[in-house]
Amino acid sequence: MDMLPLDIEVTAPARAAAVVFRDPVPGPTRFTTVDSPVGELTLYGDGEALGGLLTPAKDGTGRHAPADWVRGETGVLADAVAQLRAYFAGELTEFDLPLAPAGTEWQRRVWTALTTIPHGETASYGELARELGRPTASRAVGMANGRNPISIVVPCHRVIGADGTLTGYAGGLERKRFLLSLESR
Repeated sequence: MDMLPLDIEVTAPARAAAVVFRDPVPGPTRFTTVDSPVGELTLYGDGEALGGLLTPAKDGTGRHAPADWVRGETGVLADAVAQLRAYFAGELTEFDLPLAPAGTEWQRRVWTALTTIPHGETASYGELARELGRPTASRAVGMANGRNPISIVVPCHRVIGADGTLTGYAGGLERKRFLLSLESR
């Protein structure tokens, strides 16, 4: 039986514009904390860009800043706190912050790809691997995803298994479920 030609164009899902990461500026690491529906978050950076956002450990215990970090909620950290509050209130769907995550070239490529997954949508590890030109690298994508230092802002929670199930999340699957639910409203 001959196959009938179908006039269907297959396109990739629409993606947001990728965020461009900066390199951290030398100097002291600055940090602040903010209460959130997923627990106390610790935000840190170089004073000019956000370098990380730590969620509580899976067992709920907080994460403590090293003794040589400088506490202060100014500049980019104040902006990050305000944007996170708006995000959790359902008033913000896209973060607008300078970001400087420390990682390998591969990790930063994966984290950049994470920033293209629109608010309220998900992608699988395999989809991201194909988009990065490495179709067999879904495990490597998963490993890099798990090392994302700026969770929530760089939305690693939006990555799910190929079958649509929730899979690993450094902050725990309940937090992942909460964040995806928040974004689906």
